[in-house]
Amino acid sequence: MKRQSKQPTEWLEIYGAREHNLKNIDVLIPRNQLVVLTGISGSGKSSLAFDTIYAEGQRRYMESFSIYARSFIGQMQRPDVDKINGLSPVIAIEQKTTSRNPRSTVGTSTEVYDFMRLLFARAGEAYSYVTGNKMTRQTEDQIIGLLLKEYEGEPLTLLAPVVKGRKGHYRELFTQIAKMGYNKVRVDGQIVDITSKMQLNRYQIHDIEIVIDRLVVLSAERYRLAQSVAKALKEGKGILLTIDKEGKLQYFSKHLMDPQSGIAYDDPEPNMFSFNSPYGACPKCNGLGVIEEFTRQSVVPDESLSISQGAIAPLGEYRETWIFWQLESLLKKYKQNISKPFHALPEEVIQAILYGSKEEITVKSARYPEQKWTGKFKGIIPLLTEELKSDPENAEWIAQFVQSQTCPMCKGTRLKIQSLHFLIAGKNIAQLAEMSISELAQWFRRLPEQLTERQRIIASDILQEINKRLSLMIEVGLGYLTLNRPMHTLSGGESQRIRLATQIGTQLVGVLYILDEPSIGLHQRDNAKLIKALKNLRDLGNSVIVVEHDRDMMLSSDYIIDIGPGAGVHGGRIVAAGSPTEFLHQKSITADFLSNRRQIHLPTKRREGSGKFLTLRGARGHNLKNITLQLPLGKFICVTGVSGSGKSSLIHQTLYPILTRHFYRTQREPLPYDSIEGIEHIDKVIEIDQAPIGRTPRSNPATYTGVFTDIRNLFAQLPESKVRGYLPGRFSFNVKGGRCETCQGIGKKTIPMDFLPDVLVLCETCKGKRYNRETLEVRLKGKSIADVLEMTVEQALEFFEFQPSILRKIKTLYEVGLGYITLGQHATTLSGGEAQRVKLATELSKRDTGNTLYILDEPTTGLHFQDIQYLLDVLNKLVDKGNTVVVIEHNMDVIKVADYIIDLGPEGGEGGGYLLFQGTPEEIIHCPQSYTGQFLQLELQRTRRILTD
Repeated sequence: MKRQSKQPTEWLEIYGAREHNLKNIDVLIPRNQLVVLTGISGSGKSSLAFDTIYAEGQRRYMESFSIYARSFIGQMQRPDVDKINGLSPVIAIEQKTTSRNPRSTVGTSTEVYDFMRLLFARAGEAYSYVTGNKMTRQTEDQIIGLLLKEYEGEPLTLLAPVVKGRKGHYRELFTQIAKMGYNKVRVDGQIVDITSKMQLNRYQIHDIEIVIDRLVVLSAERYRLAQSVAKALKEGKGILLTIDKEGKLQYFSKHLMDPQSGIAYDDPEPNMFSFNSPYGACPKCNGLGVIEEFTRQSVVPDESLSISQGAIAPLGEYRETWIFWQLESLLKKYKQNISKPFHALPEEVIQAILYGSKEEITVKSARYPEQKWTGKFKGIIPLLTEELKSDPENAEWIAQFVQSQTCPMCKGTRLKIQSLHFLIAGKNIAQLAEMSISELAQWFRRLPEQLTERQRIIASDILQEINKRLSLMIEVGLGYLTLNRPMHTLSGGESQRIRLATQIGTQLVGVLYILDEPSIGLHQRDNAKLIKALKNLRDLGNSVIVVEHDRDMMLSSDYIIDIGPGAGVHGGRIVAAGSPTEFLHQKSITADFLSNRRQIHLPTKRREGSGKFLTLRGARGHNLKNITLQLPLGKFICVTGVSGSGKSSLIHQTLYPILTRHFYRTQREPLPYDSIEGIEHIDKVIEIDQAPIGRTPRSNPATYTGVFTDIRNLFAQLPESKVRGYLPGRFSFNVKGGRCETCQGIGKKTIPMDFLPDVLVLCETCKGKRYNRETLEVRLKGKSIADVLEMTVEQALEFFEFQPSILRKIKTLYEVGLGYITLGQHATTLSGGEAQRVKLATELSKRDTGNTLYILDEPTTGLHFQDIQYLLDVLNKLVDKGNTVVVIEHNMDVIKVADYIIDLGPEGGEGGGYLLFQGTPEEIIHCPQSYTGQFLQLELQRTRRILTD
């Protein structure tokens, strides 16, 4: 282990850390400094930062609670460490904390939207959604004064509205009104006497007002007018209607009201502007902005097919089943048959198939003629809707036929119509939430000039809070986001930077912050903003530990600790530590790359490609400005641009859905575009993202890549298995038969400890092997199936060297730099970068045709310089076989080795969406508008300078 010299300053002291692969290490981390933990992927950085330091900080915080409180909250597991001294309160800002809730947005997470709701509730001006008039409110005295002024000496009828635009017979209401002493009501515009057992048509919509008084308005009889107005406002719940001698109607209200149409709003409260509250949410979509429903297009994607050929996608091709017999009987009634193309059926028949028929049909089974059923056909869409709600096992499969559409009522704003008609300086709250944060900050800075004196006084403190939060978000490079952007659509880095901005805003001191690669998804241009924000956090009097691979972040830090030297069992030691200046002179892989002793080399020649193109014309979704994308096939292509410039909109939300609909008939709707050409030059598209490969301990690299199926088949072919009659299922830990039933194939048991943390202990029956004794007796080269799962990828390569189908899949895991993980490692313990590389290995192990389009989104996430080299080797092999690889990336080491660059920008949000450049890395550096070009020029100069040296 590399010894760290202890200097006369405050240190966070860690002794005997053994969590995961850490090798009983002692670490000294300076307090109140910006410290970077680095090292190759899987070396133990997160084990030290999160599973040791943060876990102990959380545990100590929980220890401060009473035993009674701890019994409700639960307990933190004590990390495997001897001692930690000098530990401050810890706040971790991890990638994994992104909310999956569609109701959580950038605005709600940063509290900016909460302050905006308060601002609109206190300073907003209400307008009628019917006439556009400004809403007014009056006191009783003001109403009386207005009536005396307008109708002096004239007859007037005063009414109290009690029902507006609702169905019902209202028999009880009329009886109640009569008991109150009133004998006339106005029903649907006609004044009538209340009669005994009076009632209306219950299926029609009605308006009902009580006739309170008929009088001549005179100043001398003000008392009678005041009494009648008070009664009318009481019975009408604050609303009064008057009818003059010419029959003209006018509304008055103690609440907000449109005098012309009579519609009234409740007094505004902050929850009226919340899409998460029933008082503010759109009633159609419940505040989600989208509605999910089965549509004709989603259920019948190809209308040229007949029903028997599988036109109705959820049913598939014709089979002898009850639903097809029903369809046959239905079509027979309309003198049609199931062999006719769907589009050729009459519209009336299509509607009956999809939404149900009112006429009864008799269904006879071809297989069982004696069975008959008579009834109405429900319709495919109602049947699917029922099935989705009642069958949780098949819900995921049925959900693929559901289409998400923008809510037709709120147009995606999530709010009810009244909430959208409160304005400040001509804007409603939803319009502000659609602005980018940079635009919004400018709008709020100019707002005080457009407010009245009263509004300025009310809004003063609220605006101060809003402006502070928006400034902090711009400082951490998030100016391109909008407040209505759902949190689940953000990258891990973006969600971290939002939390970072929130933490800087709290102005806490004496805290230890731990961040996990906050630079993910950030362009080099915005990196300086992030580093400045972290230094501001440090300068407040906090300690900041960042797990990071970014060159700029390391060189700008106060202290670097390198964990290694290898990954997994080969890592877990401190190999170098010190200030950036000291660190560069030490011997470690990271120091070699930082000091340019090692580097990722430029290719000697850029590929020519196949000469064919995939051309996407008129892409204009989100902020894209009607651009035409040309992808040269057979090349390694990088899509670049500042955060928010439209890269994901172009590739993931336009190009990829177009291709999946073409090749796999998926239902995902692409963003608007005009046309696509050259699709015939590729035969499939594969997207490799960073979503987990599984959410339970039962999922692991062996099961995901499919190699475990081959291994189980191999074990089933062994002589011992054949003698015992064991099939491949015997070697699965997910089903009964071969697994240990005590722990149900997990290998560990959870022991609840009441006031102490739940303890995970090895299963006493199988000792962590997952299988029962009989299954473990079957051995291949002396190894049981459990022994195979505990092998690292590196060990498995040697063990299965004479099994080609198994070897091919394991070898690809090794080639993407995952030689250190075990075949049976729980999916929940893999990082986002590791999960993406497992997926990449799975695709690589399949036989490619040389005409595949691969799409990867920031595959360098979580990767050290050396791991990036491994990744590039793999991607280059794919391209060398004739495939096309499209990578969305900010990492200059990847961009500089690409054959072709597509650069979007120049800014994020509305300032982006333009196609700035398409060409080679050598050409982009001459594009003055491209920020990527400017930083790439510096990178190319550095690389070439090293070569000449």
